[in-house]
Amino acid sequence: MTRRTFARETGATGVALHAGVPATFTLHPAAPGTGIVFRRSDVSAQNPIPALWSNVVETRLGTVIEGADGASVGVVEHLMAALAGAEIDDGVIAVDGPEPPILDGDALSFLKIVDEAGVSEQEGGLPQLHVRLPVEVTHGNASCRLLPASSLAFHFEIDFDSPAIGHQEFEHAFSAESFRADIAPARTFGFLKEAETLRAMGLARGADLTNTLVIDGDGLANPGLRRFTDEFVRHKILDAVGDMKLAGLPLVARFEGRRSSHALNNALLRALFADPANYEILP
Repeated sequence: MTRRTFARETGATGVALHAGVPATFTLHPAAPGTGIVFRRSDVSAQNPIPALWSNVVETRLGTVIEGADGASVGVVEHLMAALAGAEIDDGVIAVDGPEPPILDGDALSFLKIVDEAGVSEQEGGLPQLHVRLPVEVTHGNASCRLLPASSLAFHFEIDFDSPAIGHQEFEHAFSAESFRADIAPARTFGFLKEAETLRAMGLARGADLTNTLVIDGDGLANPGLRRFTDEFVRHKILDAVGDMKLAGLPLVARFEGRRSSHALNNALLRALFADPANYEILP
């Protein structure tokens, strides 16, 4: 398998989900073997932050990665999911602040930026990470696990007290095409009753009725924004795709999540890599 990077430099500007300030990110081509690396252009042009599970330092309302010098980038999961969907293996993402922009609250908006950049194939080995033994983590009534499989697949199940969501589950056989059509358009969501508290904590200041599905009581405050009847569980798969991209290699496994969070998703990768018997890296 050949490696894939961006064909040319491009980027976009929007608002940061939590900081609520303008944010710009730029995609840069990278040499084979670079992997996905973030840089904080507002801090230093030379501070690499490899997008890896081992660099995750925060998982509250988004996945945050941190480099060796302490610079961090938050809410990377939507962009990482888009890179997984575009099958990008190497690239440098420069961000001029603590987060990339939220854009449309999905991964499709990031995929469109990748489309603008184009994709370039380049020589270099691309091993795959095959799960060999079941690995599972749990916390209360939430859980997620990785199972051996011949290809990448996701199954997710959620339960919310709100009638606007309720019980939803979705099965997704991952491919570039199916991800773009069935998962990438699913927007993030939140509860109106929590908005004031979150903003007082410095969170969700960039969330609004144009980029977030907002649950208000028993319904949606912005139903016209919804793209799927089961969009909430699809977005949870989107988050899982982005979090699993932090494995650093193409993953060959079946992911099953029940009420799983960014914290559990990262704990799952840590459990996977804790024992070399759990996996095998093959050409």
